[in-house]
Amino acid sequence: MLALILGQISLHSCMAGVRMAAPLQALEQGHGEWAVGVLMALFALGPIALALPAGRMADRHGYHRPLYLAVALSLAGGVIAAATSHYVAICIAALLTGAGSNIGLITIQRTAGRMASDATERMRVFSWLGLAPALANLVGPVTAGVLIDVAGFRAAFAALMLMPLAALFWSRRVPVEAPPSAADNAARPRTSWDLFKLPAMRRLLLVNWLLSTSWDVHNFVLPILGHERGLSASAIGAILGLFALAVAGVRLVIPLMAHRLTASQVLAGAMLWVAAVFAAYPFVHSAWLMALCAALLGLALGSVQPMVMSTLHHITPRERHGEAIAVRSMTINISSTVMPLLFGVAGVAVGASALFWLMSLAVGAGSMPARRIGT
Repeated sequence: MLALILGQISLHSCMAGVRMAAPLQALEQGHGEWAVGVLMALFALGPIALALPAGRMADRHGYHRPLYLAVALSLAGGVIAAATSHYVAICIAALLTGAGSNIGLITIQRTAGRMASDATERMRVFSWLGLAPALANLVGPVTAGVLIDVAGFRAAFAALMLMPLAALFWSRRVPVEAPPSAADNAARPRTSWDLFKLPAMRRLLLVNWLLSTSWDVHNFVLPILGHERGLSASAIGAILGLFALAVAGVRLVIPLMAHRLTASQVLAGAMLWVAAVFAAYPFVHSAWLMALCAALLGLALGSVQPMVMSTLHHITPRERHGEAIAVRSMTINISSTVMPLLFGVAGVAVGASALFWLMSLAVGAGSMPARRIGT
């Protein structure tokens, strides 16, 4: 388990660092906001295009082969960014590191889920694994930021490209998985659409999309709402930081309480909790009360991923776990690419407060299918 966590931190830190440094370099070179928007979209484009092939590769070959591909893509992205500062090169680096990180994520999540023997243990496993992105989002950007200030962008990209190599070291601690049997290969359907025939899968993806969108809308609307309230940039940043701390904190607590929890109860409760916080947010004006709302929201949204991943492994055939994780990953990345554009249009049309209220209604209604998530 420790090897899986450290492997994900290694891959995700590279991507997170490049995601922070690449836009700064583009702006320093005089490129406009539209160019930065294209650059940021490319981090999600690779995962959208390669998620399903990556999931199927993991189902066929286990952990190590797709992990080697993830490391190769991430390393190549770092090398290209370090070798030249041209905008096109930075775009290619964004595409490669985004794809590499996502392939590693799918592979690691699949392997972690198969380590667990029951639902309770899966909750614990995915709670621990959920700490990896939070730590990586600290290690990668901080490393990149310090090196940019001290030695420039090329030095930062050179250091970032070395991080995925640590995943190769930790992969030696992960047992080699036996190849799937001929019966499993013969029984595997030809298309991923067959997964959508499972009612529980459709409900799970709907719930996951609503909660993922809640995360996106909070990150999008909070700066706007904070600006309207006259908060400083540091105050808004502190509120978002408290949100992240709450997410990490609840994932530390879940392993201690997993034997008392069921996924459907936690997901339905989290959705009602999120709906209540979103409904109250627009009425809050002080920084302290907004920080409280952000912390409460972080507790609810932080509890979701372990439950979603545990349920995903429970409701899908064992020989298709990687493919199911890839379907979830693809829907999240499509949503994270499209929804901010819709938020912008909706924000202009109805205002930031109304966006919170609309999400409150949508997430509250989504608590009904969440209660039937495992059936």
